[in-house]
Amino acid sequence: MSSERKPLKMVTCPACSGRTFLPGDLAPLEKSACSKCGAAVMMPMMLRQFELRSEIASGGMGMVYRAWDTTLGREVAVKLMRREFADDPASVEAFAKEARACAQLNHTNIIHIYTFDDHEGYRYLAMEVADNGSLDSRLETCQRLPELDVLDIGVKVASALAAALRHGLLHLDIKPGNILFDADGEPKLVDFGLARKADADTDAYAPIFGTPYYIAPERVRQEGDTFLCDLYSLAGTLYHALTGHVPFEAPSVEDVLTAHVQTPLQPPNTIVPEISADTSEAICKAMAKDPKQRHQSYDELVMALTAARSQLLIRQFAPQSVEPEAPASGRSWWRR
Repeated sequence: MSSERKPLKMVTCPACSGRTFLPGDLAPLEKSACSKCGAAVMMPMMLRQFELRSEIASGGMGMVYRAWDTTLGREVAVKLMRREFADDPASVEAFAKEARACAQLNHTNIIHIYTFDDHEGYRYLAMEVADNGSLDSRLETCQRLPELDVLDIGVKVASALAAALRHGLLHLDIKPGNILFDADGEPKLVDFGLARKADADTDAYAPIFGTPYYIAPERVRQEGDTFLCDLYSLAGTLYHALTGHVPFEAPSVEDVLTAHVQTPLQPPNTIVPEISADTSEAICKAMAKDPKQRHQSYDELVMALTAARSQLLIRQFAPQSVEPEAPASGRSWWRR
């Protein structure tokens, strides 16, 4: 029996950027320790022209990898469907649905899909890279974000949702975890796995999908899905980013859902007093219990958030007025 070992594979460690060798018999996607820093380094795997090099994030349906497109010479992200779901028709359809929904859309703040394919039993999505964290991870680190940053995110994501609506799509799962950031700090809306046509009929007995902390009251009441559901969820996400708290906190999911329907919303500036009244009012209006009392278009919401941002900038950066020097006792201040 031959004792010849497979040649070592030289790769770049994602942690220290040093070149290290991996055992030649290591299977694709398996990991070994970097010889320089000890971090886990993955054995690359080829999926057609894409070389998967390291993990970026993990989701319910699959793992997202940083990859290199050997044909076009660019870095991409590849979402690889978990093998345990590959034989489940419902899971495969949900994965394909996400790809089809995103592929229709061309907007700066919506993740761009390059291709959806099946290769040697692996189903995958290739898309643009947005690996500068999520809004969720930023909130875990900072608890809450500066008001200007939140307003900027709100304007851009609202614009992205408006673009989706023009293509007849509702997202229906707006939350901090579905807003990623690219290397330039631009927010990118992701995960259209629950998206549906805006004009589709709603089944009153269908289960409710989505994240309970940001779900619109009419979805809880199963009164039908409209873009105002996404508008509410976006406002709830911005509320969380502004205050460091979800709009309604309760001991159980059922209590959270009930609160969305029945409990009055505490304005953001009563939780964090330095939040401007304009921002607080815009968020509260977007989260009105009655959809008819919300902003009636994304343009209207964008205008409200933009106006709040403009006023905030004026207050922060306008020159401070200089008070005249107090006059000496018994003398007019304009005389020597």
